[in-house]
Amino acid sequence: MIVRLKQVESKFVSGFLLLTLLLGICSAVQAQQKPEQIAQQSSDSWLALVDSGKYADSWQEASQIFKAAVTKEQWQGALRGSRDPLGKLLSRKLKSATYKTTLPGAPDGEYVVIQYESSFEHKQSAVETVTPMLDKDGKWRVSGYFIK
Repeated sequence: MIVRLKQVESKFVSGFLLLTLLLGICSAVQAQQKPEQIAQQSSDSWLALVDSGKYADSWQEASQIFKAAVTKEQWQGALRGSRDPLGKLLSRKLKSATYKTTLPGAPDGEYVVIQYESSFEHKQSAVETVTPMLDKDGKWRVSGYFIK
């Protein structure tokens, strides 16, 4: 019985150590990611909402600064006026991603200005600029979006 308890205890300790090691590796991998990479992942997820016409959801997922500057209704109207006429997204390719701590007209913070070369059904060539910021809760969220 004592031998069996020691075996169970040994397996438990081994499992615990393995779990701790795996969590440490995951944390180290995430810590190694540059802000530009994490912000781009956030940007891509957010753009998927916009691309699928889920404008209200894109507002909901935006940064606190964004939501304080524009109401959900204003945002939906703006996207209907600017995105809907372009038609369906055909392609999007990362052009640049630049980390910044200051931006004109915005409070100091952590931002990544991301530009994509995009093509739409009714607009062959466009540049989309998406600016995620590190929000108060530690998550990267979009604080600005423009199409040229």
